[in-house]
Formats: sequence, structure tokens, C-alpha cells
Amino acid sequence: MSDVSALSYLKVFLDAHSQLGDLVEAVVPFMGESITDGTLATFLKKPGDRVEADEPIAQIETDKVTMDVASPEAGIIEKFVASEGDIVTPGVKVAIISKSAAPSKTHTQPSEDTSQKQSTAPPVEENKVPMPRLRKRIANRLKDSQNTFAMLTTFNEVDMTNLMKLRSDYKDKFVEKHGVKLGLMSCFVKAAVSALQNQPIVNAVIDGDDIIYREYIDISVAVGTSKGLVVPVIRDTDTMNFADIEKGINNLAKKATEGALSIDDMAGGTFTISNGGVYGSLISTPIINPPQSSILGMHSIVQRPVVVNGSILARPMMYLALTYDHRLIDGREAVLFLRRIKDVVEDPRRLLLDI
Repeated sequence: MSDVSALSYLKVFLDAHSQLGDLVEAVVPFMGESITDGTLATFLKKPGDRVEADEPIAQIETDKVTMDVASPEAGIIEKFVASEGDIVTPGVKVAIISKSAAPSKTHTQPSEDTSQKQSTAPPVEENKVPMPRLRKRIANRLKDSQNTFAMLTTFNEVDMTNLMKLRSDYKDKFVEKHGVKLGLMSCFVKAAVSALQNQPIVNAVIDGDDIIYREYIDISVAVGTSKGLVVPVIRDTDTMNFADIEKGINNLAKKATEGALSIDDMAGGTFTISNGGVYGSLISTPIINPPQSSILGMHSIVQRPVVVNGSILARPMMYLALTYDHRLIDGREAVLFLRRIKDVVEDPRRLLLDI
């Protein structure tokens, strides 16, 4: 081989080696112990775009959460090696990033004047789109719940007068001390903890031919998002005060809105509270969140005439609904559970005195 040929070969080799070292791959991240694959829902960038290290470039929808695929390095997106709608697993390559390439230049084409043209296409009455993976998962879980549990719902109503007065009297001091607003949900979580301690069977679950009694109370709080219902978990609520619960709810609600909930945020849970009242629901029959055995439904607060000490007064009233697995929980326990919720909410002093 001549010196010239050798030098040419060496240059080609070094150029190729340099290019290979300049390219990095964006891959699907680990999704959690119970999730094996997901759907590549959408690309957030396009080839030629500049991205920074750890900047999201695509989103993966799983059965439980939506997660980001991030660029491992700052650079320019050379190309995508997967397509929207693909089923992907952890470690699968999604994009190639060049650490040194210049951004691609896009040329704007002059727009065609369509003001004089009229469309001859027929109007569209409907639009068929693929069902998002999270919605599929919700649909399957709800149907499984219907098919598995012997669901029965019991109702009661609660006078919110004292709780709303307590909240009004101390809301400013509560924020001043704890840095978070005092909401109604923390009061219902505390009431649920008390009721679950009084009726441990409501916190239990069937496992084959056995019954598992949970000695801990992790309460799931249903949160509606634009992509569907998610149910993050507030853990060890039996050890938390009102401020701890409010902070936990606010943190999970913010993450749910931003699509930042992790698998761990929604794993587990022994009991669920769903508040349809925020949407104006007056009464409903909530569906059990498997593998739990019961769910509490809160509803809107409405001024209604009620009899108080022989007089008819307008009071802020809320209907409560407890749906439970009748295979495990008898009507007596369910009614006593809901009655405890009512007693504590109507007289919050019971929590202080543990009576």
C-alpha cells in the first residue's frame, strides 16, 4: 500500500471513528417493576432540533403513567429510529443525537393562496383515533372490577356546618404556620383513617382463600387529568397530621397535572377516596379500585332544608357513598364505617378526643 493510500485510509478511519463517538442514543427508560412495555405516544421534537441534556424528546404511555424519553447529551437530533404508535420496551433506541452537528436550516415555502379555492371534500361528522393506552388500562380495570367484586353501595349524608366553620376560623393561621391551605380532603382522609381503624375489615382484601388484614393505612386519592383518572397514594396516613396530608395531596395533584407521577406514586393503596363534588356531582356509585375492597365517594355541598332540634334550617349538606366488596364486608360493617365518617366530619372534635 502506498503512503498516499495509507494516509487516505487512516483519514477515513479516523473520520468514521470521530463520527461514531459524536453520536449518542436516546433510549426508553426503565418503566417500573410491573410494567414491561409502553406505546410511543408522541415526539416532542423533530429531526434537526437542538436539545439540551435531559430534555424530553418523546413521551411513552404505559398502563399507569406517561413518561418522558430524554436526550442523554446536548446536541442536535439526527434522526428518529422509532415511530409514533410503536410498542417499545426499556432500552429500545428512539433517537440518534449528534453532539456537534449544527441545527438544520428550514426554508419557509410561500403559502399557496387558497382564498379563491373551495374544498369539494365532504364534511367530517366523526373522527376515529386510537384509544390512549392509559384509557385502555382504565377501561380494563373498571370492567375487571365489575366482573370480580360483589359490589354494593351504601349512602349517608353529612352536615358540613361545623367542619366548614372550623376551616373558616383557622384557615389563615393554618397557612401561616404550615405554608399550605386547609382543605376539606385532609379532613375526610383523617375521618377515613378513624373509620378504618374502627372497622379493619374495610381495610382488608381477599387473597384467594385468605383474607389479608393490612396494619397500615395508605389512602389513594382519585385525581382527574386531561388524559384520564389517576389514583396516587398518600402513605401512612394514620401517622400524619392535617398539614402533612394537605402537603401530600398538593404535591401529588401537581405531579398529576404535570404528568410527572411515577409508578411508585400510584403503587399500593388500601382504600380510595374520590371527590366527584369538584365537578358538581350530587350523588354517584363509585367503582372499587382493585385490588382494594372499598371506595368512598364525596359529592358536592348543597344547601338543603334539614330538621335541627325540631326546626327546619338550611344547612350545607353532602351525600356520601361507600361502595364495598360484599364478599368480604357485611352491610353492618359498611354502614358503621360510613356512620363513623359522618360523626367525625360533623363533629371534628371527636378526632382530638379519640371518641
